[in-house]
Amino acid sequence: METFSFATSSSIKLKVNVKIHQLDGNQKPLPYSVLLKRPDLRHRASIANPNSELYATAQIWADSKPLTLPMQTTYKAFKSGRIWNEWLELPIGYDDLPLTSQIAITIWDLSPTGGEGAKGHSIPFGGTTIPLFDEDHTLLKGRQRCRLHRHKAADGLSSTTTPWIKKPSRRSRKDVKTSVDVVDEKVAEMERLEALLKKQEMNELPTNHWLDQMVYRKMMKLRKDVLKIPPATQKDKQISDQPSESVDDEQDEELFYLHIELPRFDHPIVFADQEYPPPPVSNLQSSMMSEVRLKPPPEVSFGPGINVDGNGYGDAYAGRLVRIYDPEIGLNENPVEVKHRRLVRGRNAGLADRDMKPNARIRDELNAIMNYGPTHSLTLSERDHLWTFRYYLCRDKRALTKFVKSVSWHEQREAQNAAPMLAKWAEIDVDDALELLGPSFTSPIVRAYAVDRLRKADNDELLVYLLQLVQALKYETVAPEMADSDPAQSSSLARFLISRAKDSLILGNFLHWYLMVECDDHSPEQGPEFRKLFHKVEYDFMVELEKTEDGLARRKTFLRQAELITVLSKISKDARFSREDRTRKIERLKKYLADPKNDLLHIDPPLPLPLDPSILITGIYPDDCNVLKSSLFPLQLNFRTTTNTKYPIIFKTGDDLRQDQLVVQIITLMDRLLRKENLDLKLSPYRILATSTSAGAVQFVPSLSLAAAIAKHRGILPYLRANNPDDTAPLGVRKEAMDTYIKSCAGYCVITYLLGVGDRHLDNLLLSPSGHFFHVDFGYILGRDPKPFAPLMKLSHEMIDGMGGTGHAHYAQFKSYCFTAYSTLRKQANLILNLFALMREANIPDIRLEPDKAVWKVQERLALDLTEEEAMRYFERLIEESSNAIMPVVIDRIHGLVQHFRA
Repeated sequence: METFSFATSSSIKLKVNVKIHQLDGNQKPLPYSVLLKRPDLRHRASIANPNSELYATAQIWADSKPLTLPMQTTYKAFKSGRIWNEWLELPIGYDDLPLTSQIAITIWDLSPTGGEGAKGHSIPFGGTTIPLFDEDHTLLKGRQRCRLHRHKAADGLSSTTTPWIKKPSRRSRKDVKTSVDVVDEKVAEMERLEALLKKQEMNELPTNHWLDQMVYRKMMKLRKDVLKIPPATQKDKQISDQPSESVDDEQDEELFYLHIELPRFDHPIVFADQEYPPPPVSNLQSSMMSEVRLKPPPEVSFGPGINVDGNGYGDAYAGRLVRIYDPEIGLNENPVEVKHRRLVRGRNAGLADRDMKPNARIRDELNAIMNYGPTHSLTLSERDHLWTFRYYLCRDKRALTKFVKSVSWHEQREAQNAAPMLAKWAEIDVDDALELLGPSFTSPIVRAYAVDRLRKADNDELLVYLLQLVQALKYETVAPEMADSDPAQSSSLARFLISRAKDSLILGNFLHWYLMVECDDHSPEQGPEFRKLFHKVEYDFMVELEKTEDGLARRKTFLRQAELITVLSKISKDARFSREDRTRKIERLKKYLADPKNDLLHIDPPLPLPLDPSILITGIYPDDCNVLKSSLFPLQLNFRTTTNTKYPIIFKTGDDLRQDQLVVQIITLMDRLLRKENLDLKLSPYRILATSTSAGAVQFVPSLSLAAAIAKHRGILPYLRANNPDDTAPLGVRKEAMDTYIKSCAGYCVITYLLGVGDRHLDNLLLSPSGHFFHVDFGYILGRDPKPFAPLMKLSHEMIDGMGGTGHAHYAQFKSYCFTAYSTLRKQANLILNLFALMREANIPDIRLEPDKAVWKVQERLALDLTEEEAMRYFERLIEESSNAIMPVVIDRIHGLVQHFRA
């Protein structure tokens, strides 16, 4: 058999659309005798004017019930014909359509006196009902010609009285052929020719121009003949058993056809219903949903005395019962399984497990469990294996997080038996400790154990994870009001962060600002209980800070930093909302900064910069400041440090920088991980700090965008050659600069791919004179991109030309660095995924859209299901596809034109 390509209706995530084309037909004029009997008819719009303004409504029905509200065409003033040519979008998707779906289309006339079926001043001119699926369960598509039933509204019923096709009527006598039969035969012939024309439009029939023109003329002639209905003969009226008794009945013989169009698809759309799994008979807790075994739906049968087939009663089908599923039973724990677990894991049941060792088969299963990622859920049998062989596994540090998942910590006896095992286990890594602080682990015992592991980390390592640890406070089970009444019940994580931050200037600085931003977040996504929590932690931090030797001075420093940020926010808002041109804004900025009254010209004593507390600022250079070209008009400021050097920053308001702050923090972490493997990719993770939900500071790195460098030097290679000339080196660029460019390109290509950074164009790719390449502006991450057909990795041909092209040895070196970086970061997948898991409740735009899928999106790009060799081949294909993609080139050109016109 030939292959047949088709799509299922359940996979079409689009709304149902129908195009109302035009109405064909000739309306017979009413005789004056009829108008004398019915004077109200002269006021109907269609009778007063043959091209009156009619409107159409369309509604989806199924099983004699309406599924949607009717959608109506807009007003059209007709001149020579009733032509709408308007698409109507119905409020239901193709994936939600049942097989019996029909579109009921009604053409409405206007009458001030009303009439039968009237809705206000609208009365039905005619209606038609067309099914969406044919007899083969295939979705109709393309142009359709529907018979309009005069003076009837489309009913949409299963046995509709307004079908879209009226089959030829049967002759009541063999020797009599009525005029109606003649009309029906012509209609059937016309429909046959139209069906052939549709096949030709779908390229199912060959094209023959001269023959096609003859067929088209034949169709037009048939249409004219059909629409010009001859009056019924007296013999025809005698055959009819229902003579006309009203004006409406006399017009029933008028033939009107409505032309509509349904969307076309590349393949036939076959109906496929949504298949929902039956609810389980019994179930475990929500954390154990992976073990639920769904049973097939019950087989429904009839009891004794029930009419089975409609032909009679009988006891042939007696004795069979119908099983009824109770959702409440399915959502509760099975008491038998609960009792069994309590007995197995009871107070004295663990004595026999100390010397137990797994056999070969179970050992292989345990090794497979050890390789599970942090997002993998365990089955009941896997949890039982971990509990049974817990003493055997306590020498493997990887097994601790799996063992913790196997314990029901809400069971008191089980928790008492499991808690001593934590102290006996091999010391876990930091990434596993971060996993234990995630939302899946609510036991204070487990979280306190994870905090004890973090105590062994130094301040530099702790600073890398501080952003996630602040968000992990949301998962603490201790309420702030309980902590007030009982200090022993306070959060172990909060106590740990406060104890480390009060003794470290840098750690305390960032903890303070991270907490203040969360306290400032009054969006609907940030609940009041979280704001109260962060207020409580900030208060406790200030209380503990005062107990240190320089605590009062540091509190005063935080106050001065807040005053500085307030002043900068006011200046930035004034520049942003001022209607002056950019030159006037720059002049006003310099004048404000130079005024001694504003306390920015000289800062005494020196103040730790919130963005980088290791830098002490003593003032600002008012003449060396700028207002950048941007919709938000950010400020470029140069602070004077205690070493008489400049520290440039960009301060902006009107933008939430927490997402950019997260991305830069992850880049800093990945740079740290790569350096541990002796791979320095010359990354430039500049500093960024969100000071509120709508303001923040960014470290300014002197550089040029790729677009500016290409425009000024006609390429990246000439730019590198101009800043790092060396006639003896390949391509005329100093070896150190070229090596820095190649390494940084490789590092950022891998990292931005893993993070799914979007909206990449030549204006947010920057290059410093020393060859450091880096990305800025992370408004789209985790695969989101405002531009269509965006590549998974941003590797433009301009970047490759800077290496000498695809044939140069530098390009092969670039690919080698990419493979090494990708392989190294895949080995640290657990740490990266755990950090994103801790940010699930953070109010960050691209994580907030789909919190449950944030970790999954990063995990998918890590390709953990592939072997090392398969992953390298996959990444090599990714590099080739990204470098040869055409759409990014078009997008960069369009973006360049838009920026040129804006300038």
